[in-house]
Amino acid sequence: MIELDLQVASQAGHLPAEADFQAWCAIALRQRSADSELTIRLVDEEEGRELNRTWRGKDYATNVLSFPADVPDELLDIPLLGDLVICVPVVEREAVEQGKTLDAHWAHLVIHGCLHLLGYDHIEDEEAEEMEGLERILLAELGHPDPYAGDE
Repeated sequence: MIELDLQVASQAGHLPAEADFQAWCAIALRQRSADSELTIRLVDEEEGRELNRTWRGKDYATNVLSFPADVPDELLDIPLLGDLVICVPVVEREAVEQGKTLDAHWAHLVIHGCLHLLGYDHIEDEEAEEMEGLERILLAELGHPDPYAGDE
């Protein structure tokens, strides 16, 4: 079971329904046999920029930040997976710039963030191929096109 805490701290845009976030998390986390608890916080650019600057040393708002719970299981009595912070204006701007539907881009970024919480990464080419391949499969199951089509 997935327990999702959806925090809306953004005044921007048209947000997907909580059921959509729940469905996107469920498909991304289905490989995990344990229950999962996570938070998704939807923010404006100011908060997104501050968090990216503080945690990644990059002075701009990015689309999604993933904060895996780095606490030994024996110290928690809840199945805490971690937190995602998604910057609403960045998601909307990227969808337009990349010629994607807003729904497809939201789904991609939630799935991408959840995979980071599971330990997937895309720093090394081999890791990126694995993660992107899984994203393609999961998004196709939802009826969305390849999010990396056209990337060279």
